[in-house]
Amino acid sequence: MSENPPRILNIAAIGCGGRTRTYFELAARKKDRYRLVAAADPNRDRLEKARALSGNPGFKCFQSDEAILREPRLADVMIIGTQDSAHREQAIAAMEAGYDLLLEKPVACSLEDATAVEAAARRLGRRVMVCHVLRYTAFYKKVKAIIDSGKLGRIISMNATEGVGAWHFAHSYVRGHWSVQSKSSPTILAKCCHDLDIIRWLMDAPCESVSSHGGLSHYRVENAPSDAPDHCLEGCPVGERCFFNAERYLSDQGKWLSYVCDFKDPADQRGWLLRSPWGRCVYRSDNDAPDHQVVAMTFANGGTASLTMTAFESGRHLEVFGTEGRLRGGEFVLQATGSEIVVNNLDGEGGEEAIKVGAQSEGYDGHLGGDAGLIDALYDAMCHDDYESNAASLEMAIHSHQIAFAAARALTNREAISLRDFAFPHSNSSSARAADSTTRTKPTRL
Repeated sequence: MSENPPRILNIAAIGCGGRTRTYFELAARKKDRYRLVAAADPNRDRLEKARALSGNPGFKCFQSDEAILREPRLADVMIIGTQDSAHREQAIAAMEAGYDLLLEKPVACSLEDATAVEAAARRLGRRVMVCHVLRYTAFYKKVKAIIDSGKLGRIISMNATEGVGAWHFAHSYVRGHWSVQSKSSPTILAKCCHDLDIIRWLMDAPCESVSSHGGLSHYRVENAPSDAPDHCLEGCPVGERCFFNAERYLSDQGKWLSYVCDFKDPADQRGWLLRSPWGRCVYRSDNDAPDHQVVAMTFANGGTASLTMTAFESGRHLEVFGTEGRLRGGEFVLQATGSEIVVNNLDGEGGEEAIKVGAQSEGYDGHLGGDAGLIDALYDAMCHDDYESNAASLEMAIHSHQIAFAAARALTNREAISLRDFAFPHSNSSSARAADSTTRTKPTRL
């Protein structure tokens, strides 16, 4: 008797920007697992790019989220790849329409909205996978395996650095969508919720308190060159030597322009830069996102951790200190040793173990190969029968968001915050879970 063929997951998307196109490209390579069937976006060019990536002649295009959600359920999984502020409404609407979700981070722009998404998932019995891509990298999975092996002993503290990169920061957090926090989300959430998720995952204990320091120090009007115009392309007297000159979008930094501008003709691109936020002088913008922030955390197991987010470094670094050994890894270790991870005994004797991890990226190196890892993990998360495991994963993702929102408040108010007292409407209590389970429904499968 022949075996049943493997199940194919049908995938649709709301929002066809860079993140969705990346997931579409990776899923399209796995025809034995995924079929790309539909997408919604008001931009026709982006829809056509999604259709082309799908390789599906029956691919359906819609120009709004309302239009795609009015249709009878088209897929098993809906990707929510829109701007942060739309996530709550679209995620809940898609779940109510019968879809499980691949939800781009952050889950929502406020803790109240994020927990509302979690509550809806529990009520409806939907599976929600948050795009915390770092968990799915070969690097962090190896770090987790080393910690779990006990080789480092009990973990006492860890330090992590997220070097955003000066041009990346200027593009996204000075000129771009996340430049004004009240119009988007706190920078520490938008950029680092998956770094906080990794710290929580590695520490293997809930975070109990948060404090934070930092601010906006460099991208300020008082640091603008004398006589610099509002837009770089208006003719800046120091443009030839300014690292942030928007003219670079038309040459060596063109990849960043492709993320936000659909014009192909250089003349059209130049005209667009003259009137768009991405052509502004980085010292004469309306930004308020902090360009550096340090978050200090304590955990229920007695451990401590810090995360440094800075515009003035590139790449991620990690140090883990245990009672029997220490681990260092990331960009600075790779540059110094040629290996991604170095492990030492506590006393430093016996030499060090250098570990080369590599990226299981399938030719796509974004997020250390985590994007490809995420798409691999998506299939199992949506097809296995362990609903509670998936629910716990969403619960942990929401907890990392709680840390981020607490860090943003701690930075603003210059205070330490107890997460026990910090607003978190949906607790982990057994009574809350029991109440949820009485109304939970299982999704039907296509």
